[in-house]
Amino acid sequence: MVAGPNSLGADEPPEVKDKMEKMRAMVLEAIGEPLVMRELPVPEPGPGQVLLRVRACGVCRTDLHVADGELPQPKLPLILGHEIVGTVAKAGPGATRFRQGERVGVPWLASVDGSCRYCQRGQENLCDRAKFTGYTVDGGYAQYAVADERFCFALPEGYSDAQAAPLLCAGLIGYRSYRMAGDDVRRLGIYGFGAAAHIVSQVAVHQGVAIYAFTRPGDEEAQEFARSLGATWAGDSSEPAPEELDAAIVFAPVGELVISALRAVRKGGTVVCAGIHMSAIPSFPYRLLWEERVLRSVANLTRRDGEEFLQLAPQVPVRTQVQLFKLAEANEALARMRQGRLQGVAVLVVD
Repeated sequence: MVAGPNSLGADEPPEVKDKMEKMRAMVLEAIGEPLVMRELPVPEPGPGQVLLRVRACGVCRTDLHVADGELPQPKLPLILGHEIVGTVAKAGPGATRFRQGERVGVPWLASVDGSCRYCQRGQENLCDRAKFTGYTVDGGYAQYAVADERFCFALPEGYSDAQAAPLLCAGLIGYRSYRMAGDDVRRLGIYGFGAAAHIVSQVAVHQGVAIYAFTRPGDEEAQEFARSLGATWAGDSSEPAPEELDAAIVFAPVGELVISALRAVRKGGTVVCAGIHMSAIPSFPYRLLWEERVLRSVANLTRRDGEEFLQLAPQVPVRTQVQLFKLAEANEALARMRQGRLQGVAVLVVD
């Protein structure tokens, strides 16, 4: 490129993009419609923000819930994606936390107000004015993305860009759900063995917890996958647990499984609903909840979750299983997830 009034000088790093340049992005323009490849201006980072050159972005079930209209009132048009791995191309005014070229990760939680009663109590995941990456602000199904530097994470070494992407949501939400299950868990049931389950099961096995994996009926591939990651037992979700469980995490967005999990846990046990969306939970007899069983949900994540988990992951070490797709293949990745034809995590690799 020849330097001129609207172009970069020859000595500018290639990552730094002029405002007039364009990027490619897969855009959700209407609920229920396929994403569309668009050419858009490269965004300019505002105060406290960084512009990232996206290297990889995980495809999460939450993206599917947004695209299908199961999560209400997304920003439209919208760039999906909240498991972003990128390098810092430019810093906005006052942004000094990361240096240019440094690799960082961007999670679901994009920002909070910092002043509400939840933020003041250390529950920023419940902030009433929180913003979310790839839902209320644009995400990472694009060549570039902007993010609040306070909500970006330094990423551990030893992970490729694609392998690091799932740590940022499947890993973080799985880790928070695992912590919420309790400190005295020795037998943990996992209902729905997908992206988050395949990560958290590695953490649990590393800590001496026996994993009981429940998959959709007949999904022998997922059951074998669970056993390969150290599960003590794997079988259909329609089957009763082979042993009494201390706790269970329900990752699958199927309300009926909550009742199955309650039946499976011991007195005083905990059932954690880990998804951001779930079908209606049918009515059930009080005796399933009685004897001080606990039923709770997990909402979003905190920065503390991220810092703790990203330090823990390489110690286990957590290994993510990924299936790679090009940016233009985002619709195919979402379709395979919808059909249950993914083992591990779909990741968009962005050129």
